[in-house]
Amino acid sequence: MKNKKGKPGALAIGRADFIKKAALATAGFYIVPRFVLGGKGFTAPSDKLYIAAVGCGGEAENDIHHFAAAPRKNAVIAYLCDVDERPAAPRRKEFPGAKFYQDWRQMFEKESKHFDAVTVAIPDHNHAIVGLSAMQLKKHLYLQKPLTHDISEARILTEASEKYKVVTQMGDQGASCDGMRTMREWFEAGLIGDIEKVYCWTDRPVWPQGISWPESKPPVPKELNWDLWLGTAGDINYIDNLVPFNWRGWWEFGTGALGDMGCHIIGPPFKLLGLGYPSEISGSASTVYSGIFKEGVYPESGPVSSSLKFKFKQKNGKDLDLYWMDGGITPERLSELDPDLNSNEALADWPGENDFEGGTLFIGTKGKVSCGWGGSHPRLLPLSLNKDVHILEKYPRVEGGMDGHWWQWVNACIAGYGKEEVDSPFVGYAGPLTETVLLGNLLLRSFNIREKIKRNDPVYGNMEGYKFSGRYKALQWDAQNMKVTNFEPANQFVRREYRKGWGQLSI
Repeated sequence: MKNKKGKPGALAIGRADFIKKAALATAGFYIVPRFVLGGKGFTAPSDKLYIAAVGCGGEAENDIHHFAAAPRKNAVIAYLCDVDERPAAPRRKEFPGAKFYQDWRQMFEKESKHFDAVTVAIPDHNHAIVGLSAMQLKKHLYLQKPLTHDISEARILTEASEKYKVVTQMGDQGASCDGMRTMREWFEAGLIGDIEKVYCWTDRPVWPQGISWPESKPPVPKELNWDLWLGTAGDINYIDNLVPFNWRGWWEFGTGALGDMGCHIIGPPFKLLGLGYPSEISGSASTVYSGIFKEGVYPESGPVSSSLKFKFKQKNGKDLDLYWMDGGITPERLSELDPDLNSNEALADWPGENDFEGGTLFIGTKGKVSCGWGGSHPRLLPLSLNKDVHILEKYPRVEGGMDGHWWQWVNACIAGYGKEEVDSPFVGYAGPLTETVLLGNLLLRSFNIREKIKRNDPVYGNMEGYKFSGRYKALQWDAQNMKVTNFEPANQFVRREYRKGWGQLSI
């Protein structure tokens, strides 16, 4: 997610200052990487982490800048890689000592002895294959949210991180913010009692969804290697405005509104309540088609809006319902709010900004708590309670808060596997959270499972239409086996087949 200027997660440094610092960091490239100088547990005199960056634009730019500006000056951007030379160009100027590749496979093959870790921020459909390849080279991995495009990919990457003993971190920086610690302290102090319901919502999608695939076939920009960009996806024609951002709305490449923001917004209850895997999911979406007419079904893209319910079994044995809403749908207005207040601003906005991207609302037996995306800026409801709450801090804060999410991973990589904690490791958190988010997409994609039928309508006469057998069911989820148990056709969305020549994931 692209962070806004002035927010945690968006570095408050000038461009000239940054370039100067980056040049100094890059100058250290000629120091031999840590692991080359000795065996297991050896720490090189440089004590730096040499990073290969796969992806250079969008969120990748944000990641790269954070690593290069680590306060201990212990991260070096050693290699850059992007299938599109346009977003790569400014990064290459900022890091003149970093060797550039367009094909990550070539970079891994030729340069793997010269870097310690990999950061990946590319379209969702290629997350898993790049991430797994990095771990198989025993490289520490920072991978943007959601970890993967498919549920099965998330499980494989989680298992791989243990097998290859590498430090992993998902790019959901809110997991490291102060607000997450504050809410844990509030919950443990009993301020809102037992939590019975959770609401999660976002303004996404802010790209086209609920549309048909364009019929135009424009030329591929000369700077873009389209075959490499496709990667594991099918052989599909290039379309205008697909890159760098609008791919998110197409199931072939992206994971829609839920994939973009779900890890940020479902993350707080998932972590703070220790939710684990859901047992059931149900819901509805805006693209509702009755079957009378042939048009109106767009299985290639996500819906304009959706409303889902995940059912979890809590450690206390009680069920918890977690509601997800996107595309402008929000929770029912709370009685604790003044009628003139904008509910999004009151519950989830960053203080002093009209910049809603999503929020989370916890409903407890004694009270309510809301926060912005990632767990930021928690507040008790009614808002008047916040001036009187004084709970002692129990949990240490991450240096830099959200910014520290990147630096925390760098420090943990340098320390070595199992030596220091990170806030979004694949095992125990990011992997299961990603599976949960992608289960929502499985439900939404099941809405378009259909079979052609003929019917004799009393008004319109003989007609052809469709029967949608996957809609409005409560899908039962066997998390251990990654399988829907009461509607077999939905399981086609657990794992996809990669394009010929790209193999399949295997650890």
